[in-house]
Amino acid sequence: MSAHCQLTGARPGFGNTISHSHRCTSRRFDPNVQRKRYWLPSEGRYVRLTLSAKAIKTVDSIGIEAAVARIRARGEKV
Repeated sequence: MSAHCQLTGARPGFGNTISHSHRCTSRRFDPNVQRKRYWLPSEGRYVRLTLSAKAIKTVDSIGIEAAVARIRARGEKV
């Protein structure tokens, strides 16, 4: 599963792990991405979305219809 959010567009960030001896090794900061299934009443079907934890809260507040409209406005397929 690719670690990016369909609604917010959050993608992994990159940085360094710094040890006690100050040796730097590269690491990746993945967003908290989960797959959720929502009922889309306008189309009479379920949609499965890959969302970050922040985006799940956004869907709860604005509703699934508005969230799907935003995802489609970004050019992603639902």
